[in-house]
Amino acid sequence: MKALQFSLSIPKFAALKVLASISKRLYYLGPLAAVRLVDVPEPRLPSADWVKIRTLICGFCGSDVNYILLRGSPTAMPFTSFPCILGHEICGEIIEVGGNVAEIATGDIVTIAPYLSCSIRGIEPVCRSCRIGRPANCENFAEGNLAPGMMTGLCRDVGGGFAPYVVAHKDQVFKLPQELSPREGAMIEPVATAIQSVVENLPSDHDKVLVIGGGVMGNLIVQAIRAFDISCSITVAEPSILHAELTAKAGADHLITDGEILHHTKEITGAKAYKPMIGKEILMGGFSKIFDTVGNSETLNTSMRVLRTAGILSVIGISEKVKLDPTPLWLKLQTIKGVYCYGFTDVNSKRKHMFELAIDFVDRKKVRVESLVTHTFSIEDYQEMIKVNLNKPKYKAVKTVVCFT
Repeated sequence: MKALQFSLSIPKFAALKVLASISKRLYYLGPLAAVRLVDVPEPRLPSADWVKIRTLICGFCGSDVNYILLRGSPTAMPFTSFPCILGHEICGEIIEVGGNVAEIATGDIVTIAPYLSCSIRGIEPVCRSCRIGRPANCENFAEGNLAPGMMTGLCRDVGGGFAPYVVAHKDQVFKLPQELSPREGAMIEPVATAIQSVVENLPSDHDKVLVIGGGVMGNLIVQAIRAFDISCSITVAEPSILHAELTAKAGADHLITDGEILHHTKEITGAKAYKPMIGKEILMGGFSKIFDTVGNSETLNTSMRVLRTAGILSVIGISEKVKLDPTPLWLKLQTIKGVYCYGFTDVNSKRKHMFELAIDFVDRKKVRVESLVTHTFSIEDYQEMIKVNLNKPKYKAVKTVVCFT
């Protein structure tokens, strides 16, 4: 079968970092490209605890772009193994079921939570992260009976969704309602990430919230806040008019499209600005909660300057390296939270997985995702898909997916 495979070595990494400074196209075109379409065997069930899925649709995530452009930090390399088949936003049909799998049958349409945690790796007892309900932050991503890998798509033993067939452990699989389309099914994973981000930095009706970045994740964070029936003020900072306007339709009250976040923060929150001898202003007052879906040096430093005393900054975006001025952190007693994937939470005294909440919100149209999927590609057109993702405003793209049907 044809699959989109990612493979990297130290010599290739070094060469691409030099050559791709001339053109980003070299990251995915030419003999040194880290990603290419290859022939691989169809996967087999690793054990009776697994199922085989015929892929219908797989979403192309911003993290996939970061991998292909080698933007990820080498710090995460111990928890990745090559070569690996990319893709973790999966919707597909069950075509084979292991003997130990219950409540899932052939013909079911499902999505998967892609993390490869203790139970999936055959590790007992499970680590503390898995025990407290955060399997996506497992402490054993490089242990057990699988090669290193944080998730499906980053492990050489478990292929990802950019292939016609993929296997998944029973603990990863979530059955979808018949009413959901395959496009909606492939969006459950990013919706779950957005819901987790909001739950961990939950606004009240009186908070003033800033979301930096109005792409897919920024849009879904706005929708998730509104899905919890929270009427707080939401501001979105996004340079693309197309993406900014979509967040307004999703429930944002204010848009910042000119990049002048400090200036507009004064207008929206009533914060006071103070100018140091050198450098940008720092605001006293400001937003009480910020969700940064970009996560580079500029956005993080700006977030800390416009975050009020005792405010909380959730960092969702992934950057290779950042340089921070920590002054606002201690001066304003701020909290900075890392956000990665999802886990379990208590809802009405019942333990629920974020995927269950995501499926429920999408099914009841409290979060609307199908319209965000603007471009569909075949796996053979992956290079065109990457090109579109590198210039979304030009192509009026929001979410791109690979379709196998």
